[in-house]
Amino acid sequence: MRKFGLIGKNISYSFSQNYFSNKFSSEAIIDASYENFDIPNIEDVLSIFESTEIVGLNVTIPYKETIIPYLDKLHKKAHKIGAVNTIKRTKKGELVGYNTDCYGFKKSLKPHVRPIHKHALILGTGGASKAIAFTLDELGISYKFVSRTRENPEYLTYNELKEATISKHLIIINCTPLGTFPNITDAPNLPYEFLTKDHILYDLIYNPEETQFLKYGNLKNATTINGLQMLKFQAEKAWRIWNTY
Repeated sequence: MRKFGLIGKNISYSFSQNYFSNKFSSEAIIDASYENFDIPNIEDVLSIFESTEIVGLNVTIPYKETIIPYLDKLHKKAHKIGAVNTIKRTKKGELVGYNTDCYGFKKSLKPHVRPIHKHALILGTGGASKAIAFTLDELGISYKFVSRTRENPEYLTYNELKEATISKHLIIINCTPLGTFPNITDAPNLPYEFLTKDHILYDLIYNPEETQFLKYGNLKNATTINGLQMLKFQAEKAWRIWNTY
């Protein structure tokens, strides 16, 4: 039996376990199982790796960056991004890190992008935001990171987001956990009154389906996208990686 799973913290809500369990059932994949590995500290990943039955893993918050030192190799995209959300154990037993978030984000965003969408704001600076920035580079869209504190002189803070900034940056991507169930009334601190129908609001969150962030966008007739399609695309990409020998 091939074993797959998700590494993360407080992941009982996880999309991945249901998605892959349903996939195995509907596609009559009888030699595979998928389970959550909810670990309080990244060091606990070593006990998971000890299981020789594990051939593939997904990685979620907060371990997409801290998992890297525990791996033998990184795929070139994961190395450039600096974050891993998929791990494959090779026939030689090596643990190789990949990033399929960038693929999922690109596939789900690209159909909505028009020539006017030249600038983006990335809310948050964690592991997920790195894959988003990498993808925007690939699409030729410039971006600014927005953080609560100025960890980097190039970052904007939320207090600096005025009308001119919102008007210029017609794509806004929420990479923070704000608005995730059960805290569904939370939203990033933006001047939402300056949104227009030309804006794209993309929330990596998928539970709830419409976050408060996306609700504010819908009130202004903006294009709104939640994280579900991205998750599905990245999951299928991970499956292909795990099954390529």
